[in-house]
Amino acid sequence: MLKSFWFWLLVLFIAIQVFSLNVPATEPIKENEKLQAPKEVLSILQRSCFDCHSSEVQAPWYYEVAPMSWYTQHNVRKARKIMNFSKWNSYPKEKRIKFLEKLPKAIVIRMPLKAYLYLHEEVTLKEEEKKLLKSWSKDLKDKS
Repeated sequence: MLKSFWFWLLVLFIAIQVFSLNVPATEPIKENEKLQAPKEVLSILQRSCFDCHSSEVQAPWYYEVAPMSWYTQHNVRKARKIMNFSKWNSYPKEKRIKFLEKLPKAIVIRMPLKAYLYLHEEVTLKEEEKKLLKSWSKDLKDKS
């Protein structure tokens, strides 16, 4: 009975691999659309934000393995819809300003996602990094 359970569980696991959300880890990028920011800001964003909010996702092994891939690709699709730093300059000024207004609150309350932090502790934002991002977003918003 137990062997039969594990056999059918394995069959189910193999079968669900057919179903994918088809969210590519990388997408074509136009250099003139990418975010231009100070080196230290860009470094923080690349480490802690680009794996969801860019067209340059460093896809981990589970990005293609269902059911984890469904959760991960869904979050990437949703994050890119909210803001894709690889397309920053293609957005209207109003959208960029709105995002910059929400950024300080987002990094305090929910970014990076707690579920993502369980497997990627290295992306955790330090307090000084949060302050730098908040300051950068405020300065950029004020200039716009």
